[in-house]
Amino acid sequence: MQNTSTPIAAAGRYPRAVLFDLLTALLDSWTVWNAAAGSEQMGRAWRAEYLRLTYGCGAYVPYEDLVRQAAATVGLPASAPQSLDDHWEELPAWSGATELLRALAPHCKLAVVTNCSRRLGQRAADRLGIDWDVVVTSEEAGFYKPDPRPYRLALERLDVQPAEAAFVAGSGYDMFGTASVGLRTYWHNRVGLARPEGAPLAEVESPTLDGALPWLRGFRPAAF
Repeated sequence: MQNTSTPIAAAGRYPRAVLFDLLTALLDSWTVWNAAAGSEQMGRAWRAEYLRLTYGCGAYVPYEDLVRQAAATVGLPASAPQSLDDHWEELPAWSGATELLRALAPHCKLAVVTNCSRRLGQRAADRLGIDWDVVVTSEEAGFYKPDPRPYRLALERLDVQPAEAAFVAGSGYDMFGTASVGLRTYWHNRVGLARPEGAPLAEVESPTLDGALPWLRGFRPAAF
């Protein structure tokens, strides 16, 4: 369902659209991965290997295949990826995520740009209880972030220029993509990930989403 709200032109402060990473910026996918792996240590190793594969492959390879390949590489049984899939509907939202989205909905178009399959991406997006204007998965875009094409596809579908939009990232790798597209970025670095070597700085980096609404509220000058 489309978000039919109209941005408040008189205020002139919010961006026309806010794009979000989904599985790290808004949802606590770490908890579900760790549970499927049997421990936090194995879950983090599995996730790190999956991220390495995802950010390294560029053109889309089935998400589920990468998850299984990463599990095998770190020594997890085939039951781990199946458990992750079985518990996908249990992905919890980070504190402040739903409140942020509800506060933005009257003012901005809202979109997801996620490294995921279409099937799992839509299921995860539905966890937030928001009528998203656009949900773009890597499967639809044909490429994984940080390739610029998933971000550009979302902007095209939103009919919004990069300068009129903001991005809320969950991974430092997103900054490679958002910088190339021209999207100002807030990095919600909840678990304290190291910034990848060579990655541009986010405009704001924070372990919480608390600063996102003030940042977005003052995004544009009144005369923009």
